[in-house]
Amino acid sequence: MNVVVLGAGLVGGPMALDLAQDDDMNVTAVDKQPEALEQVASRNPEIATVNADLSSPQAVTELVSEFDLVLSAVPGFLGFETLRSVIAAGKNVVDIAFFPENPFDLDELAKNNGVVAVVDCGVAPGMSNLLIGHVDQLLDHTDSALIYVGGLPEIREWPYEYKAGFSPIDVIEEYTRPARYVENGQVVVRPALSDPEFIDFPKVGTLEAFNTDGLRTLADTIDAPNLKEKTLRYPGHIEKMAVLRETGFFDTEPLDIRGSSIRPIDFTTRLLFPKWKLEQGDVDITVMKVIVEGQAGGTSKRYTYELFDRYDAQSGVHSMARTTGYTATVAVRLLTAGLYTTPGITPPEFLGRHDACVSFLLDGLKQRGVEYTETVDQGA
Repeated sequence: MNVVVLGAGLVGGPMALDLAQDDDMNVTAVDKQPEALEQVASRNPEIATVNADLSSPQAVTELVSEFDLVLSAVPGFLGFETLRSVIAAGKNVVDIAFFPENPFDLDELAKNNGVVAVVDCGVAPGMSNLLIGHVDQLLDHTDSALIYVGGLPEIREWPYEYKAGFSPIDVIEEYTRPARYVENGQVVVRPALSDPEFIDFPKVGTLEAFNTDGLRTLADTIDAPNLKEKTLRYPGHIEKMAVLRETGFFDTEPLDIRGSSIRPIDFTTRLLFPKWKLEQGDVDITVMKVIVEGQAGGTSKRYTYELFDRYDAQSGVHSMARTTGYTATVAVRLLTAGLYTTPGITPPEFLGRHDACVSFLLDGLKQRGVEYTETVDQGA
């Protein structure tokens, strides 16, 4: 099995290394940053590397044509067109790109080309979707699903008390992209960072939660009157990001400054990203809680899934790369094992409808130290 990983950054690199542990997989990592490829190659010289610019859809189609399966870890702004190019090449794909477009717009293309395309296959969106889809088919009716999730540095350092465990430009998207959720059967659109609340988590303490656009396909695929996702940060982060956003630091329209045209977002990222960089050895954590309530056999049921994951010092892999990346690599193995073969766009909640797929993913993650705990009790 010849597998290509598009993107070899904070998450893509560890994904390539994880897949390369399988004797039956030949892995190639692709990135435009030579230093990212050098880091992967230094960890495992058997991984082939290709230095290429993935912003050209035609180049992507040509690049992936020689491989059996594609794992896409490109930034969100490249995600949709990259996925379209992979599908056009007729290659099965697992995708973790956080793009704003609707992936179902590519459903017909995927079906026509006989392509299985598993999208949003990270931690959240990703495992959150899968678990909700799993519980939804266990219940007679789902009343609500609520997701709390965040990746954080274990050590809080002023001024931001935050490090980016994935593409920083995708982090800023969480602060600017309007958040969709479902309330009383109606789709509601609210600004990102809205509706803050404080929640206590074991091993972490008090975190603040706010609306983000992480519900994704669940708003269309799960028939429930209440669905919401919120992102977690250390208290005080919301106000800092809101000040930057409302002042215009995240704007994409160019400004003329002394005869030079500069986009505020480019200036901001140049300043922020070095401060947000997750360095090798920095300890990060991932916290997630998924609560699904509904009816089964005339009884109210509540399913709660919880995750607490920490940087693995032995492997040197950060928690966000473990929880996001390993979900995708286990999904690659799921496809190669033939456990799911339905052509078309497949969000993780579709995999959640199949017990064998759920067990395969949970077991594969547990083998890598990423463990979800399940609690089932009587609902409210």
